[in-house]
Amino acid sequence: MRHALHAEWTKLRTAPGTALLLAASIVLTAGASALAAAIVKCPGSCSADTTKLSLTGVMIGQATVATLAVLVMSGEYSSGMIRVTLAAMPRRPALLGAKAAAVTGVVLIAGTIAVAASLLAGRLLEPGNGFTTHRGIAALSLAHGPMLRAAVGSVLYLVLIALLSLGAATALRDTAAALTVVLGLLYIFPVLGVVALDPAWQHRIARWTPESAGMAIQATRNLGALPIGPWAGLGVLAAWAAAALLAGGLLLRLRDA
Repeated sequence: MRHALHAEWTKLRTAPGTALLLAASIVLTAGASALAAAIVKCPGSCSADTTKLSLTGVMIGQATVATLAVLVMSGEYSSGMIRVTLAAMPRRPALLGAKAAAVTGVVLIAGTIAVAASLLAGRLLEPGNGFTTHRGIAALSLAHGPMLRAAVGSVLYLVLIALLSLGAATALRDTAAALTVVLGLLYIFPVLGVVALDPAWQHRIARWTPESAGMAIQATRNLGALPIGPWAGLGVLAAWAAAALLAGGLLLRLRDA
């Protein structure tokens, strides 16, 4: 397993698109979060969850994280390198585990930087827009338990999105197909929840789709009104990621390269 980890880390580190996608995830996440913090003002939106507002960019940055994770597997199929990889590492579950570990490591680092930059932007910009202690709104601080949970949870959210994407790419073996499925889950299903006329279906979509459920981890106010709790929602996303990796791992073992 150690040799597989070293090989996958070397491939990921030296791939031309890795640094670009990781940088894009940081810039897009922090930039979109800063824009949201600059636009929303109090008293017009004093009831806004300032922590969640500062983490808005995670919804944008997740696309680049998903793209990176998909390319880690589908890129080898498109180039034909998967045959060389499987010849060098015939234990296919170990191969998938090594890829998952490598992806988890780089996304943890990039996600931590992106989330920290987003919260810093919120801390600097939101008081100037009226979110002040004079209106009973505390400044963003990691000493605040719910905010710390939202920050850590947002990083874990990005990691789970990457693992879900890796599993989808392993199962589908095609970049376009895997990205269509993953981005559809992340962006189309939440829209369906908004436009659904039946409140029961709105509730189900919010509770059981990966993006809607996973994003509950960012909430720090009015938790009782959420369709699903913060950690339970992240657990739903973890179940999606585990199912994708399991399906991908089984198909990787059963199919030829």
